[in-house]
Amino acid sequence: MDFQIKAILNTLPVDVTFIDSEDTVRYFNQSKDRIFVRTNAVLGRKVQKCHPQKSIHIVNRILDEFKSGKSDMAEFWINMGGRLVYIRYFAVRDETGKYLGTLEVTQDVTRIKQLEGEKRLL
Repeated sequence: MDFQIKAILNTLPVDVTFIDSEDTVRYFNQSKDRIFVRTNAVLGRKVQKCHPQKSIHIVNRILDEFKSGKSDMAEFWINMGGRLVYIRYFAVRDETGKYLGTLEVTQDVTRIKQLEGEKRLL
């Protein structure tokens, strides 16, 4: 991967993980304050082996809906260690609509949720 693209993805204030069309983990960024720690050991592993047994049926349902074209996004939010964590899954498709995989985006939205009013650039 181009070093600039890698640096951009690692700078984003979100965790990003890509699972290919065969449910295999192919990429994750290394954001500064990563919520869900990833090691290189997950690369090449089936995503089902990266989740607790009790949630595998949900993972499979999301992937099945993405593969069938029934949906393109799933979202959840959880309270974790005093933080509000927003987790979104997006179906990744090519220009013809063919399913290429799933992008997981996780973000700590605690501070965002507390914003009020406005703050302008200047």
